[in-house]
Amino acid sequence: MAKSKRAKENAKLAPSTPLEAGAAFAALKKFVPTKFDQAVEVCMHLGVDVKHADQMVRGSVSLPKGIGKAKRVIAFCASDQVKDCLAAGAVEAGGEELMQKVNGGWFDFDVAIASPDMMRVIAKLGRVLGPKGLMPSPKNGTVTPKVAQAVGEFAAGKVEYRADKGGNVHAVIGRMSFSEADLLENYGHFVETIEKARPAAVKGEYVKRITISGTMTPGVQIAAAAAAE
Repeated sequence: MAKSKRAKENAKLAPSTPLEAGAAFAALKKFVPTKFDQAVEVCMHLGVDVKHADQMVRGSVSLPKGIGKAKRVIAFCASDQVKDCLAAGAVEAGGEELMQKVNGGWFDFDVAIASPDMMRVIAKLGRVLGPKGLMPSPKNGTVTPKVAQAVGEFAAGKVEYRADKGGNVHAVIGRMSFSEADLLENYGHFVETIEKARPAAVKGEYVKRITISGTMTPGVQIAAAAAAE
């Protein structure tokens, strides 16, 4: 497939060697712009084997500068919590009726939050939400007694992360319209979060490679020694 003019220009601008973090974001900003505000993503390749449960890296984090995009959140909660969840930004909130709606094929949401007592109600949704990565879990903060608070955090753009089969963790850390300083601050906070989440069972090198990219740009690799700077 032939490369577009933008792709050809970006290929010429792409750094050929890893850069320190500040220079990497400066290079990212120099790529040919698009008509839309591209998401900026970080990919961290970790020395983990997720086939072993004690090496899974998974969780959620609120970035200091946000990610520039609100998320559609639903809340599985008791009737006395519905009003607070809707006020916090949930697009839908409820118990049995909401479960039936989702079980019927409604998926117009990005994150599902549940209170612990609701897990018995939504257990049957595991087969439909699990494959989509939407099933609430205590590991990423989506099962919590503080449902309304969690709704507010995720609606504002709280980032979920999970290592894939190859040991890669992907996350959006902002938009191209963000300043280099704001992107760098979000990046540093995310990398620090992943480093703190290092499983005790992991031996040897943990963070093997870090690459940042825009939706329509080549990746820019960050030098390992500068990864957390």
